[in-house]
Amino acid sequence: MKKLKIYCDFDGTITTTDNIISLMKQFAPSEWISIKDDILAQKISIKEGVGEMFRLLPSSSREKLIEYLLDTHQLRPGFIDFIEWSNQNNIDLKIVSGGIDFFVEPILEGIVPNEKIFCNSSDFSGDTIRITWPYSCDEHCSNECGCCKTSIIRNDSEKGDYIIVIGDSITDLEGAKMADLVLACDDFLADQCEELGLNYLSFETFGEVISILKEINREAGIYGKLPC
Repeated sequence: MKKLKIYCDFDGTITTTDNIISLMKQFAPSEWISIKDDILAQKISIKEGVGEMFRLLPSSSREKLIEYLLDTHQLRPGFIDFIEWSNQNNIDLKIVSGGIDFFVEPILEGIVPNEKIFCNSSDFSGDTIRITWPYSCDEHCSNECGCCKTSIIRNDSEKGDYIIVIGDSITDLEGAKMADLVLACDDFLADQCEELGLNYLSFETFGEVISILKEINREAGIYGKLPC
């Protein structure tokens, strides 16, 4: 029997906007824009770029940053229902995010337990924010991902598991290549899946994700498991 494993992105997927970009637009000096462009152009790694962007922000701004995102973030429609439905059906769902613990965990507090969240960490002990990397790339990945989604999937899953990756952007692409099914909520990831010949479906709300998983269950007969 195959186990169903779901790995869901946070920024731009669970939330409708990218929270790192939101913070940079609101609080960072203009240097962040060229760093962001270099990441998207793959001139620098995600790990290097995210670290550089947060070094533009003073550690003293921590509470202000958290308060801003708690006030302004929007969850994608249906997300809380999706979590409740997944829990009721014992679906193995983990949040795998290139975001940072100091805002991911407060936004998901009371919705997803911290042990189900894999993301980058932060150090506010210096003058500027330092990002740390508890889930760096393993020996099979040299992309300097920061939070390496492929390494997490490799360590968390077993051969033969049915893997679903839910995401939107360049940070989800390598994980998508390992998935049996990709659920894409943005044209970028959908277009990349199309170009690479990956099995994918597009969605806008997590209600649609529930419907897709119900269809998988109709084929399988048991939530959380698929026939060989």
